[in-house]
Amino acid sequence: QVLLEESGGGSVQAGGSLRLSCVASVYKYNSFCVGWFRQAPGKEREGVAAIDREDVTKYSNSVKGRFTITQDKAKETLYLQMDNLKPEDTAIYYCAADPGCHVPTMTWYQFRNYWGQGTQVTVSS
Repeated sequence: QVLLEESGGGSVQAGGSLRLSCVASVYKYNSFCVGWFRQAPGKEREGVAAIDREDVTKYSNSVKGRFTITQDKAKETLYLQMDNLKPEDTAIYYCAADPGCHVPTMTWYQFRNYWGQGTQVTVSS
């Protein structure tokens, strides 16, 4: 069982920054991926960024260069630093985990079983 809990959402103007945090009980595994997903109203959930135990990262094209995913293994916490936010970044953001995963071979669709409750991010123009 993996538990995840996000925090750090909020409202910001376009061009601003936010940092999301996710405490995840996945760090007990020898290999894993943890990632951030988002779902905007009327749209499907999409993968945003992921990182594995070896600190290999992956980003969607829509956030590359603006968002940074990091982790503090000692604190069992995942972060998403979001800079230069745009109104189209408005969504509910979820963290997710996949034990046994490695970023070089992962797909966004393999995150099936372990999700946080989500945190709202709203970017106004």
